[in-house]
Amino acid sequence: MRNKKNVHFHIYISYFFTGLILIFAIAMGTVLFTRMSTIILSQADSSYALIGNEVASNVKDIYEPVRNQTEILAQSQPVSGKNLNERLNHVNYLAKAIVSVKSATSAYVGFSNGEFFLLRQYAKSNGSKGIFKAPLNTAWIVQSTSVETDKLQEHVVYLDDKLNEIERQSIPARNFDPRSRGWYETAMKNPAQANVSEPYYFFTTGQIGVTYAQKIVDADAVVGIDIELPTIHETIRNSSVTPSTRMALIDRKGQLLAWQNGKQSAYKPQIITRLDGVQSLPTLAEQDAPVLNKINEMASANTQSSQALEMIGKTWATYQASIQIPGGHDLRILIASPHDELLAGIIKMRRQSIALFVVLLVLGLGLTIYFSRLASKPLKQLNDEASKIARFDFKSPIKIESRIKEIADLSNSMRGMKATIRSFLDIASSLASETNYDKLLARVLKEMSEITEAKSGILYLYQPQEQAMQVVQAYVDHQVLETSAHGISMTDENHPVIKACKSRSSICHLQADELASHFSALPATDHATTLIAIPLKDRNNTLVGAIALVIDDASIDPGRQAMAEAVSGAAAVAIENQRLIQEQKALLEAFIQLIASAIDAKSPYTGGHCQRVPVLTKLLAQAACKETEGPFAGFQLSEAEWEELHIAAWLHDCGKVTTPEYIVDKATKLETLYDRIHEIRMRFEVLKRDAQIDYWQAIANGGNATELKTQLDANLAKLDCDFAFLAECNEGGEFMAPDKVARIQDIAGRHWLRTLSDRIGISHDEKERKNRTTEPCLPVQEQLLSDKPEHIFTRSTRDTITPDNPWGFKVKVPEHLYNRGEVYNLTVARGTLSEEERYKINEHMIQTIMMLEKLPFPRHLARVPEIAGGHHEKMDGTGYPKRLAAADMSIPARMMAIADIFEALTAADRPYKKGKTLSEAIKIMSFMKKDHHIDAELFSLFLKSGTYLEYAKMFMNTDQIDEFDIHAYV
Repeated sequence: MRNKKNVHFHIYISYFFTGLILIFAIAMGTVLFTRMSTIILSQADSSYALIGNEVASNVKDIYEPVRNQTEILAQSQPVSGKNLNERLNHVNYLAKAIVSVKSATSAYVGFSNGEFFLLRQYAKSNGSKGIFKAPLNTAWIVQSTSVETDKLQEHVVYLDDKLNEIERQSIPARNFDPRSRGWYETAMKNPAQANVSEPYYFFTTGQIGVTYAQKIVDADAVVGIDIELPTIHETIRNSSVTPSTRMALIDRKGQLLAWQNGKQSAYKPQIITRLDGVQSLPTLAEQDAPVLNKINEMASANTQSSQALEMIGKTWATYQASIQIPGGHDLRILIASPHDELLAGIIKMRRQSIALFVVLLVLGLGLTIYFSRLASKPLKQLNDEASKIARFDFKSPIKIESRIKEIADLSNSMRGMKATIRSFLDIASSLASETNYDKLLARVLKEMSEITEAKSGILYLYQPQEQAMQVVQAYVDHQVLETSAHGISMTDENHPVIKACKSRSSICHLQADELASHFSALPATDHATTLIAIPLKDRNNTLVGAIALVIDDASIDPGRQAMAEAVSGAAAVAIENQRLIQEQKALLEAFIQLIASAIDAKSPYTGGHCQRVPVLTKLLAQAACKETEGPFAGFQLSEAEWEELHIAAWLHDCGKVTTPEYIVDKATKLETLYDRIHEIRMRFEVLKRDAQIDYWQAIANGGNATELKTQLDANLAKLDCDFAFLAECNEGGEFMAPDKVARIQDIAGRHWLRTLSDRIGISHDEKERKNRTTEPCLPVQEQLLSDKPEHIFTRSTRDTITPDNPWGFKVKVPEHLYNRGEVYNLTVARGTLSEEERYKINEHMIQTIMMLEKLPFPRHLARVPEIAGGHHEKMDGTGYPKRLAAADMSIPARMMAIADIFEALTAADRPYKKGKTLSEAIKIMSFMKKDHHIDAELFSLFLKSGTYLEYAKMFMNTDQIDEFDIHAYV
């Protein structure tokens, strides 16, 4: 599952309000843009209707006056006379008609005899300037075709603005016959009204236009007025809505009279000849105007309509309407404009609005971030304070202020929470750090009383064996006092404390007599009080004890009660932990003393050694701690170090449990599990019997009885003497002279006869040792004393100490584990122990260190192996088993070396020796000091402090305590 990334509160607020602003702006912009677009499009439709009406009106304004003027001219004789000159006299009538009609370019009369008279306003006609070479000041041009001398003669007359003739030109006749023109024919066929022609090319100017023509009343002539199509197109072009507006004016045949195709150049109508020979204007369908053609296809006759159209990638607003043309057929106006141009104003306004919105958004965002930071700053500070609480940093109080009520309330709550947690942790830490059991109980009672502001209280401890709550301490007048008040039976269910033990806590109101009855350990009072009883339960919800607190107030603060209940859990755990520690220490102490007692009980030679050495070691340590000057002026032991010294002293010889008892108790050289001197005695007995048998056999064979008797007595005396010598050697001594060794070897050379197998009825291990050699045939001659292969016990890898051993032992390990050879043991130079057995005795130090280092001592007891394992070391580095020098040993380890030696010298319970007197022991130890075997400064302290004498009075016999001059050794 992906972790969601958190954001800062002020950023969250900024996002939130910015999002709201954006949504509001987009919604408002969308609604406004849509509404304005609808309004503009609606206005566009209205504009199209207006434009259509305007175009229709303009078109009508082109056609209608011309039609009216044509009808007026048809009611009179506009041009009378039979020749050009006569007709020029009446030209002002036609001129007024042209001037009065803005769209008219020329007016003319076609006669039934083929004559033609036309007046053209030079400035209005689009094609006149290109055809006529008019002189200056020409305002009017007259084109006349008249019959002169029986032939048509054509003239062009240039008139000024006063209709005065400027110049006259006679031009060749161009075979123009008005009677062949469509306008003439239509007028003659329909003389009752002015008729408009289809668009056609004007004969003279080549311009395309239409003509209104009507037969002159009472005359065989037709009057007509021309309208040029560019005039109509100009009207259309001037009515464009947008730059890309498409607009077209078509007739009933679809001929394009005028159109505006967006930004393209102006339309120049041209008449084209169809395949069938018919001439006409181009149709709209033939133009590149898909939008207008689509409008034309959807158009309905005699109606106007507007709608939106999707074409060529744009949306178009369209309009179409019919225009009624007087005297002719209807025309149709088509208009189309793209929405983007119609809405260009609102789009521009929208862009401006967006730009303004972006500016306001950035400004608003900045203000939002600023004010959100301002609002979230207290929250960030509270978060920092919460982080400090999480890191258990309670150094500074919370000082955060805010105008926001919720944040201010949160700040106050966190301030109270921080103070409460700090107080709780301080109390819990204080309780957890107290290692003295009695002080811990007093502190628990005091802290709980102060939390609840109780004036007095009692601490009970649960005694599961007795099923009772035992009163331990009482709190009175801000002091914790010991009390001998009676406990409470768990069966007394009416007692407030017992009720509380069966629930979480109990609050009750007690009268003065009830308080005195239930809590005799507390001072009496003359008024009612409030009692809160809180059970103390450990982490396993096991009852440890209870606290009864007496409060003067009628009610207790719920917060203080909750705090007290919370602290009670920590107090119960602390009490239980200390109780367990005390019990474990008691168990460890009993176990240590058990081991020491077992070692002392194992052999009478050690006696109470393991019990006396700790006492002497502590006496010497106490003397060192009391020193105020000299080398031990700064020597002090903490409570943990005293415990460490105590355990090390009691376990200093724990390795002796691995030493065979027969080696510890070995009193003679041949002793193992029994003294093997008895085997040798039996062999001597055998030799003596052999001598007597030889004597009697010799007598029986006739020998000299006197000589044989003398020889027998000599042999028996010799055997008795040799055995007495071996027995004496077996007892051991200070030194074994070479002559004695030689005599033992000489005695060993004698033989005796063995007729029974020595490989039956023995243990498997002994049989394995004997099988190292081949069993000889019986009977066999055996030496009186022998060192046989089976007397050698091989040393296993487990019993070997390598030079690179992890303990740092520096000892010479004998080749064999044991050597039971009779000659080998009897020739031991000093004492009763062989080299292998002496190593085994000394190996107890190795085993002590190895055993103690395997124990998981706590950190405050980490030096126990070093202190206990150093009492056979010597200050010159020649000791055992690590050859440590004085600098490598701690002071307590050097103290124990002195205590071990002094106890061994003075012990009176050794069966193999007599305990030495004080003077003898001190003298021997003084030599050891000179040889740097013991610490000289500690030996001086041992004497000067009187430690030796204090110990002597405790453990030595009276006759051992003699006088000596202490100054001789200090």
